[in-house]
Amino acid sequence: MSPRLMGLPTQLQQFIARPFQSSPLGFLTPQFQQARNASILSSLSDNPSAYNKRIRRGRGPASGKGKTSGRGHKGQKQHGKVPAGFNGGQTADIVVHGERGGVNIFSLDMAPVNLSRIQEWIDQGRLDPTRPITVRELAKSRCIHQYKDGVKVLGEGSSTLKQPIHLVVSRASASAISAVEAAGGSIATRFYTRTALRHIMAGETHPFISMAWDINSGSKALFAAEGETVDESAVDEKAIMQAKGYKFRLPDPAGRREIEYYRDPAHRGYLSHLLKPLESPSLFFRSPEERKSTAGVKKEKVLPENRLW
Repeated sequence: MSPRLMGLPTQLQQFIARPFQSSPLGFLTPQFQQARNASILSSLSDNPSAYNKRIRRGRGPASGKGKTSGRGHKGQKQHGKVPAGFNGGQTADIVVHGERGGVNIFSLDMAPVNLSRIQEWIDQGRLDPTRPITVRELAKSRCIHQYKDGVKVLGEGSSTLKQPIHLVVSRASASAISAVEAAGGSIATRFYTRTALRHIMAGETHPFISMAWDINSGSKALFAAEGETVDESAVDEKAIMQAKGYKFRLPDPAGRREIEYYRDPAHRGYLSHLLKPLESPSLFFRSPEERKSTAGVKKEKVLPENRLW
């Protein structure tokens, strides 16, 4: 008997050592043959978190990091530390050539969509041009696949626009605005946050109505397409939320960059109704017309009543 079988139970040894006896009717019985690859033993290993090899430096050649501990031979990199960007003692490259590249941490990642794609979705019946087209309709119809920080409409394929459409998006290019308005439609840019976009996708927030939304700022066509009747003076946000069953309110911008963008009528911002005549969208700089209007005005000095001179 093979020495490998000596450690097995007696019955198992007899079964393995017994010669195979073929039956004359063996071709009628189903042949169940189990094949097992012997190399499976070489692929056995612990779970990924069961064994963690810690690097032990300077513990002899067997550790893999012995003798010089991975530092190499001689030089500043072995004997001391080399600062990042060190250029051997001469003038650093960042001083000679300056900084290049970089990442703008304040930039927004907008999902672009062209007017040609919107018109294609309308022709296929996947978008209804008689109703306002918001980020919810664009995402639900798979016209955009990721709404990210919002949606920006671009003017590519503007000549294919056949009917007036009403868009409420985060941003829009100048060519897209002119093309949509030339076709009899309207564009309104609206501030969104990522949390607000998730609520809109879940149907828990109105896609564009908020406290700062004004019915008289070019949005009457939106409400007419929406099929809602509201007061001409203001939008009753609370009544609309109760009627639609919304849980959350849509936020308005609080940062200066966002407020200035959506106050600009050139961007068709929904806060443009807050501007006074000749007022600049900027919260810091004044427009040239506003400066000219206030330059010639001379303020009269008013003295208090109890002043003698």
